[in-house]
Amino acid sequence: MGYFLGAYAASANISDWDAQLEADYYRGLAGLTEVKGLEHPFLGQLHQHDDAWFLQHLAPHWDYVFTTIPGVMNALATQPSFGLASTDPAGRQAALDFMQAAHQAILQLNQHLGRQAVKAIMLHTAPARDKVAGSAACFMASMQQLLSWDWQGAQLLVEHCDAYLPPQLPSKGFLSLSDELAVLSQLKQQGAAPVGVVINWGRSVFEGRNPAAAIAHIQAAKDAGLLAGLMFSGVSGEDSAYGAWRDSHQPIRNTQAPELGSASSWLTEQQVAAALKAASPVEHLTVLGLKIGVRPVTATVAERLTLLQAQLQILTQQQALITSISPVNGSI
Repeated sequence: MGYFLGAYAASANISDWDAQLEADYYRGLAGLTEVKGLEHPFLGQLHQHDDAWFLQHLAPHWDYVFTTIPGVMNALATQPSFGLASTDPAGRQAALDFMQAAHQAILQLNQHLGRQAVKAIMLHTAPARDKVAGSAACFMASMQQLLSWDWQGAQLLVEHCDAYLPPQLPSKGFLSLSDELAVLSQLKQQGAAPVGVVINWGRSVFEGRNPAAAIAHIQAAKDAGLLAGLMFSGVSGEDSAYGAWRDSHQPIRNTQAPELGSASSWLTEQQVAAALKAASPVEHLTVLGLKIGVRPVTATVAERLTLLQAQLQILTQQQALITSISPVNGSI
């Protein structure tokens, strides 16, 4: 099976834009056989820098999952009340306007490709509640409005980010998973189009300060009948080039080739296997994939692609191991 890759997090064009460098990167991405599509960042228009460039460089077989988190974080930097869960009317409306732009970008990409290429869009329950109030009721109102739009088959999925748990300093500080599941469960009971939750391993561990938090979140979403995705992204409490307790998308720790991973990452091969086992059967998930950053930031395109290939191989190997375990041998 193939995976969605949050390739933007590993790009050399994090703060600048070099079209040729990115073209080389996309050409290499198209050769990664484990990748069935991209987790595509939405920041207000189809592509942050150049829509025409983006459409020209897509691999024809890729599918897409849009993520709104880059645009949400940019908006929060200038408008702290921004968010689909905001209790501030202006902040919630700004988030709905942002989602309207995302809706148009999805239609644009599907139209260009001549098919329903966008499988889902991942939403986030901003604002940061250590700064501005957010509520499940306001998020419910936003979701009801979003579900009234035609998304051409793309599922509306909530990617859980770390909740606000004082006195812990949050990275995102959005709604709790229990609030998100309560809203989505109610919508599902009302007959809403398919909705669900995506668990990002690193963001759940950031919240719980323990790898067990990711498994607990997967299980809670699964018990609610709402688990729709699992994205692997690492985190660590140990200081390194990725920082301590930062949502910097640390790679999986790689025992066979340590240089093609992160030695300080709490996301180990064993943790990958545990999460896949908890989420099984993963074949039914809309989103399954990997999003990692690359250090040093001066890494070449070739080095970035080598790291991505190695990380995808870990995911493939652990998934094969999980699916090969029989009930007799101690099973999933």
